[in-house]
Amino acid sequence: MSGRERRRTGDCPQGDAGREPERAFSEPSQPVHRQGQAASKQQDRFAGLGEDRLVALAKSDPEAFGELYQRNVDRVFNYVFYRIGNVAEAEDLTARTFYQALGNIHRYVDRGAPFAAWLYRIAHNLIANYHRDRARWRVASLDNLEISDNSADRPDRAVEASERRRALLLAIQRQPEDRQRLLILKYAQRLSNEEIGRLMGRTESSIKSLYFRTLKALRADLEAREW
Repeated sequence: MSGRERRRTGDCPQGDAGREPERAFSEPSQPVHRQGQAASKQQDRFAGLGEDRLVALAKSDPEAFGELYQRNVDRVFNYVFYRIGNVAEAEDLTARTFYQALGNIHRYVDRGAPFAAWLYRIAHNLIANYHRDRARWRVASLDNLEISDNSADRPDRAVEASERRRALLLAIQRQPEDRQRLLILKYAQRLSNEEIGRLMGRTESSIKSLYFRTLKALRADLEAREW
């Protein structure tokens, strides 16, 4: 079973704040299809609900929070993974993100941004703690960025492409936090400027401007290192 299947079909938090986050999100001990009929009914129950209504329900209904988990788990995992570059640890931090969200959902206040923006803030704090605890910044694995060429049949070109990719990753790492986040949302999550603006609390024109400045800074950084 892939990591994504485990995240989407595994046990999601159901209001037991006493459990450890790893256990709350552990892989089911029985085949996933054991939940089939019940899960289908739950999905039908929430299928027509907008996010605002679902969040309101989640403050008192654990199944509603489970639906929020299903809708957001992949994007949160991707956000975490592209910041730390390790699948297992990204899954653990994703679990902790939702565990904290579950414990604080009653404090959530809708300020006009998507619910995912709140989840990203929680994940960001956990990522910061992760790096601080290890006293180093691990290079994120952004191999899914569109930085490829048809070099698989030429070992020399493959090595060169790998070196260019690493140089780009290091250049991204040297950018300020908001620029790193923008690149992750744009290339890993493949969101539009409007969607990114909502998540980052900026206007679409502001995101366009930030993106332009980010690309310019990356180019200058790489050129300064003769790339």
